[in-house]
Amino acid sequence: MCEDHDIRRRALFVTGAAAALTLGSVSFASGATTPTATQEKKTVRGTFPTGSPDFVYLPLDIPGGVSEIHVAYTYDKPAVPAGTQGNALDIGIFDERGTDLGGRGFRGWSGGARSEFFIRADDATPGYIPGPIREGTWHIALGPYTVAPQGLTYEVAITLTYDEPGETPKPVYPPERAKGRGRAWYRGDCHLHSWYSDGRRTPAEIAALARAAGLDFINTSEHNTHAAHAHWADQAGDDLLILLGEEVTTRNGHVVALGTDPGTFVDWRYRARDNRFGKYAREIRRAGGLVVPAHPHATCIGCNWKFGFGDADVVEVWNGPYTPDDEVSLADWDSMLVASVRSGRAWIPAMGNSDAHRDPDPVGTPQTVVLADDLTREAILDGLRAGRSYVAESKSVSLAFTASGSRGEHAGIGERLPVDPDAPVTVRLEVTGAPGCTVRFVTDQGGLFTSPALPASGSGTAEWRTTASYAAYVRAEVRHAPVVTGLPGPLAAFTNPVFLGR
Repeated sequence: MCEDHDIRRRALFVTGAAAALTLGSVSFASGATTPTATQEKKTVRGTFPTGSPDFVYLPLDIPGGVSEIHVAYTYDKPAVPAGTQGNALDIGIFDERGTDLGGRGFRGWSGGARSEFFIRADDATPGYIPGPIREGTWHIALGPYTVAPQGLTYEVAITLTYDEPGETPKPVYPPERAKGRGRAWYRGDCHLHSWYSDGRRTPAEIAALARAAGLDFINTSEHNTHAAHAHWADQAGDDLLILLGEEVTTRNGHVVALGTDPGTFVDWRYRARDNRFGKYAREIRRAGGLVVPAHPHATCIGCNWKFGFGDADVVEVWNGPYTPDDEVSLADWDSMLVASVRSGRAWIPAMGNSDAHRDPDPVGTPQTVVLADDLTREAILDGLRAGRSYVAESKSVSLAFTASGSRGEHAGIGERLPVDPDAPVTVRLEVTGAPGCTVRFVTDQGGLFTSPALPASGSGTAEWRTTASYAAYVRAEVRHAPVVTGLPGPLAAFTNPVFLGR
């Protein structure tokens, strides 16, 4: 049976002020009325014009006795002129508990990564949450991400299976502690994607790559779903701490919920103009996690960060292989440091992550190296929050960055050196694993020191003298040779700042 659900322009004119639209219900009459039936299928077709809402909900009246919901969908992808966006349609589902923002009804999301999914009590497609198929009104969530000028014609096929339900497994989560080295520098990659969203790697493959990259910890960050949380426990070990999170992927930017409590779901169905992000940032913190705007100047649609940084705990300045948008993010972050010292407000530390999805994306390029009291969830998050960290392109690169005063005062990355304004300060960076790179010291006035190129061994030391009245902070960069004449070379590493003065 097929039903048409076209959204006409007149309907959009009436409902266009809302971020979402609900279509007419699809009813299934089997179950109690025809107990001999094992399956029932219905197909819905429709067209989205340009200017469609961000989310369109298709209600499904699910009867009793259903053991599985299977959904498959297709949509047209017409040719469009150069510079014009084509069609892209995301999909997910909410159960009978509803579609309210932040509610309990969420049962899965695959965005545009899959053309079909299923949910049963005992199993579900990666990205979806297994559990009981209860009677009531469920909603398929369709997200017309971009719509071509010709419109977006879609077809959704829903198949219900009637049978005895399976048993829902009890989730098992990774431990919050690994065998650390006490207070030490630990390496991590906190932005990774598996096949539980739009990645192509299994958790086992990612864990193996993380170990090969010299990582001590990772954080799961699937797009708009926490479905992977219960599938990482087998990959944790004494040598690898696995934190749990989500990449909250809105239409106005992405944010990594880093190190949240197991099973935490963070909603993403809002834009900056809706003034809702602060609420969900607080939810991330209540769940024990950090709020980390991701790739804030990325150029992909919906990736550029538009919520401001007032609710951020850390900002992802370096995302994947170093590119011009990372250079813009670095400059933007440095401007935020200047604003913080001028106003006396708290500063926001920086980090870097790989955002690896599939081969050949390298895991651990870059990686954040954090000084933590131990290899535990709490200690790692404390170190990141305090900015006791630097970012390196690989396990080969190590830094030791300090500032010292003439009376024995000493401060490291993320700390403050309490000296008088005109007291002499010596800034020192020790580098290993960066052959041919140069060291650059950057302050609130800009870059004030650049070293000669490091030798072929990749090891060296750079020193610079200043005062707190001349430099409110100093941070270090290690850069490769320039690719374009007149522009700085790609980063090999950079540190969070050391602040100078009382």
